[in-house]
Amino acid sequence: MSCTLVSHSGARVPLENGRAVILGRSPDTGVTDKRCSRHQVKVVARYADQDVVVTQLGPNPSFLDGEKLGRSQSGKLTHGGTLFLVNQSHPFKLHYSPSSNGAAQKGRKATDKTKGGRNGKEAQSSPIPKRSLKDFFSTSPMKSSKRQRSPERGHPEVKRQRRDEEASGGRMKDEDEEEERMAEEKLKQLQELAEKSLTERSNSTRPSSSPSSGKECLKSSWQQIGSLMLYTPAGVRGSDKIAGFDIDGCIITTKSGKVFPTAPDDWKILYPEIQPRLASLLKRGYKVVFFTNQMGIARGKLKPEVFKSKVEDILAALQLPVQVFVSTSPGLYRKPVMGMWNHLCEKANDGVTVDKTQTFYVGDAAGRPENWAPGRKKKDFSCSDRLFALNIGLQFHTPEEYFWGWKSAPYSLPSFDPRKLDSTAGLSDPPSACLTSSRPEVIVAVGFPASGKSTFFQTHVIPKGYVYVNRDTLGSWQSCVSACERALKEGRSVVVDNTNPDPESRKRYVDVAKAAGVQCRCFHFSASLEQAKHNNRFREMVPSDSKHVKVNDMIFHSYKKHFVAPALPEGFSEILQIHFVPNFKDSQSETLFRQFSEG
Repeated sequence: MSCTLVSHSGARVPLENGRAVILGRSPDTGVTDKRCSRHQVKVVARYADQDVVVTQLGPNPSFLDGEKLGRSQSGKLTHGGTLFLVNQSHPFKLHYSPSSNGAAQKGRKATDKTKGGRNGKEAQSSPIPKRSLKDFFSTSPMKSSKRQRSPERGHPEVKRQRRDEEASGGRMKDEDEEEERMAEEKLKQLQELAEKSLTERSNSTRPSSSPSSGKECLKSSWQQIGSLMLYTPAGVRGSDKIAGFDIDGCIITTKSGKVFPTAPDDWKILYPEIQPRLASLLKRGYKVVFFTNQMGIARGKLKPEVFKSKVEDILAALQLPVQVFVSTSPGLYRKPVMGMWNHLCEKANDGVTVDKTQTFYVGDAAGRPENWAPGRKKKDFSCSDRLFALNIGLQFHTPEEYFWGWKSAPYSLPSFDPRKLDSTAGLSDPPSACLTSSRPEVIVAVGFPASGKSTFFQTHVIPKGYVYVNRDTLGSWQSCVSACERALKEGRSVVVDNTNPDPESRKRYVDVAKAAGVQCRCFHFSASLEQAKHNNRFREMVPSDSKHVKVNDMIFHSYKKHFVAPALPEGFSEILQIHFVPNFKDSQSETLFRQFSEG
């Protein structure tokens, strides 16, 4: 059997059984109308029911014959029906046609070949379509008047044929009722057989039940928790053993060979070993969970409903119940931070406590260098998957190590390790230096954004009566200079809390101090670029810390580009090195800070 959508212009879109296809404005459809999204609809053919399930994705509505579909709504299209891609334009008619016996035999042989794999193991196969009663009958075993259900049911010729049949003396009413009764009894028997067959097949991949397993999820569902999307399909059950996997580059790769997918359906399962390996984990009582970062959603480059559809299609290809966590923006849920893992353990594992000693995580962002293996020239784009496992305390594998048995590859971790930062270290160098003075003075800060300048001054200097000058609040360096001059005229000391990376930016305040006849000291904050970025990400994850604004990466790198180390000849009476020493308001904040936050 084949299934095709055909446009009035002659464009043909073949649909495989159970395989999702995204349609929209593209050369394949011949549609150039900009009201039609490139990802307008998702269509899935169901050969057993001889229909197509259409899910609306684009912002403008589609139509199934006369039925309007809104965003994220689904409907069914039967043989002969028409899909209007956008509004009531660009019609595509659905055609189902039977295959010849020879083609069917050939298809069966091809299917048989997929049942065996290397070493006799079961290889990955296409999704098994849901069976219906139509699989058991070529036509419905009802009476003839009910057998002719079709889109042309109300056609005048059909009505005329029925009238002629009745006029010529059709079968008696009691004969029809007896035939219906027998047919219904036969249908019931076949339905029981079909349900039994489906149950047995489902049990073959269902995880083994044990005292450490939770109840099985009966209905698939999506949840949205802040910037976290969570999909729990039917068949998932909690377990004390978790097998965690990244998705991109670990479970799937692009069909196009590009680094990034060119379309929502530009994907394929990465290795043939993946499906049987995951099925084996489920049989051994593991809960299989996918964790993925999808920043494209927060940036508006990827629609949530499109990615949800992609996730469902991946699981349909695997034919396995896998729970999926999707982080859509920076913050608590983005790997390598543990937010997704914590939500799994606390709220999405049926109350079953996870045993980390029996749990592991697999991902391709592992910090491997260039040429880490023969034929692998590119280095890993990050180390976020390895750090995710490290933050949690799990055993880690790359896809090649786990699915193919390769030896561990070399890797490197970030230069800044938040676990090693000493919260009891000294604040300044030299340690004996005074942080404030009893006489009026100007203190000029130098250091990366998020290097701890504001917190240090608010804690150790401002309480001593210093006037606080900051460009973020005053708006320009000219306003900062004017504020310094006013404070010194009043006989008060001043602290200038700006980044001041170069001699030019610092000279403005040195000159003001000279004009007022007071000393000018420099406080150089020693936090590195990596540490400052970590501090910035930590602030993002603590929304109650409202006095800090997120710093763009461009600002960090601009400071680094213009930085010139401060020196005494610039006019400073003293230069102190100020170290970042974290101070945590509670243990939860410290736990969060000690995690690697970027790979």
